[in-house]
Parts: sequence; C-alpha cells; structure tokens
Amino acid sequence: MNTLSELSNLYLPDLFGHIFETINDWITYNPKNPLLFNSPLFLGLFIVFYIIYVSLRTPKQGIIRQIHLILIILLSVFSLKVLYNLIMTFYHSSSYTILIPEPFYIILFLGIAFCFCFYIFQLIRNKVYTITDLFRYIYVIIFSLFFYYKAGGNYYVLLMICAVFTHLLSKKIYNEKNVIKRKLWLAFVVIANLSMLSYYKYTGFLTENINAIFNGNLSFGNIILPIGISFFVFEAVSYAVDLYRKELEPARTTLDFCFYISFFPKLVAGPIIRAKDFLPQMYQKMNLTKKDAGAAVFLILMGLIKKAVISDYISINFVDRIFDLPMSYSPFENLMAVYAYTLQIYCDFSGYSDIAIGLSLLMGFKIPPNFLTPYKSQSITEFWRRWHISLSSWLRDYLYISMGGNRKGKFRTYLNLFLTMLIGGLWHGASWKFVVWGGLHGLVLGIERFIKQFIPLSSEKRIPRIIRILIAFHIIAFCWIFFRAKDFTIASQVISNIRNYLACYGKIFRAKDFTIASQVISNIGNLSFEPGLWGTIIWNYRNVFLLVLIGYVMHFLPQRLVDNIKEGFISLPVIVKAIFVGLAFWLVFATMTSGPQPFIYFQF
Repeated sequence: MNTLSELSNLYLPDLFGHIFETINDWITYNPKNPLLFNSPLFLGLFIVFYIIYVSLRTPKQGIIRQIHLILIILLSVFSLKVLYNLIMTFYHSSSYTILIPEPFYIILFLGIAFCFCFYIFQLIRNKVYTITDLFRYIYVIIFSLFFYYKAGGNYYVLLMICAVFTHLLSKKIYNEKNVIKRKLWLAFVVIANLSMLSYYKYTGFLTENINAIFNGNLSFGNIILPIGISFFVFEAVSYAVDLYRKELEPARTTLDFCFYISFFPKLVAGPIIRAKDFLPQMYQKMNLTKKDAGAAVFLILMGLIKKAVISDYISINFVDRIFDLPMSYSPFENLMAVYAYTLQIYCDFSGYSDIAIGLSLLMGFKIPPNFLTPYKSQSITEFWRRWHISLSSWLRDYLYISMGGNRKGKFRTYLNLFLTMLIGGLWHGASWKFVVWGGLHGLVLGIERFIKQFIPLSSEKRIPRIIRILIAFHIIAFCWIFFRAKDFTIASQVISNIRNYLACYGKIFRAKDFTIASQVISNIGNLSFEPGLWGTIIWNYRNVFLLVLIGYVMHFLPQRLVDNIKEGFISLPVIVKAIFVGLAFWLVFATMTSGPQPFIYFQF
C-alpha cells in the first residue's frame, strides 16, 4: 500500500501526489477510523461497487465474456499478491522468525497459490458457473474481504479459514453414512469454531478471573477481538448442524459457501443468516424490481436516520456523559439516561440491520426482518420474539432445543431456558455484566413461563395491554443498565435498596462488581418529585429529549401506518426519491457532532 505514496513522491507533481496519498488512505486499514456503513467513504465505495455488480445480472457473450475472464484472472492475481504480502508481513513480525526460516513462508504461499489457481481453473473447465457468474462471485467475495479488512484489519484470513474448513468438513458430515462418525465430525466442526471464538473473545476474561481468584499473573498477551467473529462463527455452526440434520444440501462449491459467509452487508454485525435461507437465492437469477429497489432505499434511509441521527446524537450528548459519571448528575438525569439508552441501543442495532437488509435487497437477496418494534412487547417472552430475531431464533434452534428444550420435564425446561439466556448474555461480551444481563432475562422468562399457566401474558384489551407493555418496557430498561455499565472493579453488591422501584440485595462473583450500574440504580432510587428541576434539565437537553421523543414516537407508530408510509415512498417518482435521499444525508451530516460512530454490536 505504501508504494503508492513512494511513487507519487518520486515521479508525480504535488497535486497527483496528494491524490495518490488520498487513495492510499482509502484502501489502507486505519484502526482509528474503520470503515462503517454510515461513513461517506463506504457510500462512495458502494456506489462504484454496485454499478459494476448490476452490470453482471445476466450472463454475457462475446467480447464482454472475454473481459470478464480477464478480470477473473486479474482479481485472482490481486488476491495472491495480497496473500503474499500478508504472509511476509507475518514472517517479519513473528517471534518465530528464527525457528521458521523464510523459505517455509514462500513455500506456503506457493502451495496456497497453486491450490487457488487450480481450483479456479477447474471451475472454469467444468463449467460450474458461467464466466459472468464466476466473476460476480469472486468480485463480491473480494469486495466483502476488503470491507472486512477496512473495518477490522487482517482478520479476513481467519474468516476465510473458517469458511473453507467448515464447508469441506460439513460436506463430509452430510455424505458420511456412519452415524457415530457423523456425530464425531459434527462435534469437531462445532468445537473447532467455538474454540476459535472462545480464544479471541474469552481468553482475557478467563485469565482475569483466574488471576483474581488465585492471585496469579497468568497472561496470554493482548488478544484483539476480530470484528464480527461471533456472527460468522454462529453461521458456520448452523450450517454444519443443518447438514447433520439433513435440513439442507451442501453448497455446490467452496466458492458458494465463501460468498455466503463473507457477504459484506451482514458480515460484521449481523443479522445471523442461515445458509438454508441464503444459498437458494444465490442460485436464482438476480431480479431487482422497482418495488424491491424502493423498499431497499427506504430501509437504508430509515437505518441511517435511526443510527446516525438519533442513536449517535443522544449517545454523545447525553447517555455517555451520565453513564461515565452517574453520581455527578441528578436522579432524574440518570433515569432519563436509562430511557435514552433503551432507545439508543434499539436505534443503533436495528438501524444497522435495516441498512444491511436494504443493501442485501439491492443486491437481490431478501433477508427477514431482525427487529419488529420490540418495545411494543407485552412480556419478555414476546420481546425475544421481536428483538434480534436472528440471534434469539438461533439460540432456540441450536442451543435450547439441543439441550432438551421442554422435552425433559418442567425443571429441565426452566433450567434450559435460563442457561440459554445466560449463554446468550455471554455471547454479547466477555464480562460478568453480560452474564448478569442474560441471567436476568432468563430468570424473567422462567417466571413468565410459570405464571402464564394462571395469567395470560398478552391481552387485546387496550388498558391491560398498555399496562403489560409498560411493565415489560421497564423490566427491559432496567436490564439495559447492566448491559451499558462499563466500570467493574472490586467485589461488591449489585443493587441495594432501589427506593420506589425494586429491592434486591446479594453478593456477586469475586472477580468484579457493578460500580457504575449500582451508582445509576442507587441514584435513580433517590428520585423525588421536583418539576422545576425536571423542566430545567429538559430545557438544557432539549435537542436530546426532542430526538428521544421522535425516536419513541417512530417506534410506537401503528404498523399499518408505517407500511403505508413505506408504500408511499416506493410509489414516488425517482426524482422525488432522490430529493428525500439528499435530505436524509443532509440531516445525517447536520446532526453529526463528531465523526461516524461505530455500531454498538461491532464489539460482539
């Protein structure tokens, strides 16, 4: 990458040197400025990418076919060049340089290069794809890997290793006739994928707790969490399990599976798409209707507004300040920060999901909704049918049911439910706060499962329905406090005497405590009726509270009205749509108080 800058300094005028330097910045990973969906750079890159992608909708003949063949060769050479640079970078930075000589790395590269070229040659020779389709697949995979590189560094190699080996071994599971061998191969694939996830995500957490218990100093160095690893590992595991259950056929080729696992719209923060929903769409002719294009643009714009306008603004200007130093603010401000964060995390994650679903739709792939206005839920049980649907359904189908579900008696049913949510909490992050968050949800789900034998969890009558929604909403908001709190230090009490709300007293694990969460909750417990002070606070934060109000109004709009607005947008002339797109981007940049903010779920 640096050769661009060197060439510009040696041979080009200052103007062109500046251009080359800018391009170098565009294509080089910067950990302080990763590529995000809500950044101008991604918009520009996607427009260029999409123009070429749309031109590949139908197989081409004649000179165009030859051009695509040449481009396949060029993309392959480019991929091998990147691989060579990566291997040599690892060689020069590795602590094993003395033990493993440079020729080993060169031989490794040549071996991989030969296998890659032979594989592409076989695909062309056997006419598995048309030349146009082959170019399209390789083109999308390389762009997806570039997007992953710009968002999270060189861990795209880990993604490809996961994809190749998962596909090959899962195919063996599908073809194996011996039941015991099939189970052993499945166990190997699942354990290998989860071990990779555990190493990067939980090693530091485990060593920290072990050191706290035994007063040790065990360390494995600074392990950086690859972006999106929790999502693509879960997709890989679901693929292997579905093939074991014979619920789908294997992908035609490893290239197909690499396309699925690396598909950039859902790569770094979900949704978790199952192969049985995605692969069949790959084998269909791309058919983008006017209605689909309009719906895609609508979803992208709504996602940008939810993320960049509402979520980012209330986070930077209100929520982060309160949760950093909760005791420096009034109980009313703490309470409002909890309500604001409840909206923030919804707008942040559902906004990303909307953008991902919209981009996928533009590319001809239909992905089911990941959020269905979850705060309209009348119970926590209903909440998990509406919140992060791809994760909750994954936990149900591959964890809860695998542990026995509700087939092992009442006690096991409650235990399985609680453990599923506990593990679901731990999936979100390597910290006791996520375990407690998941445990609280598991506990409430168990309680609801018990009381629904006597009292219905939902009602169609207006007043009982509103009461149930308010109760469920405040339970959810209360749990979000633990999810958001970041300062965990010495052992202490999680909650003590939350006046007028809940009372809970107990000691938590030795390793850490919930300082910030405890302070927020205790401060809210001191809330008193002071309308004058409340009015002053609301006025001082009027822009924040206005956006919070707009966000909740948008969320609680009747679904029929939302559908009518969407249909109205779709039916607008192209020029009017373009005006709305321009206004949306103006709004995003007008409310931006700093650079594009990372999505909350990037850390998972």
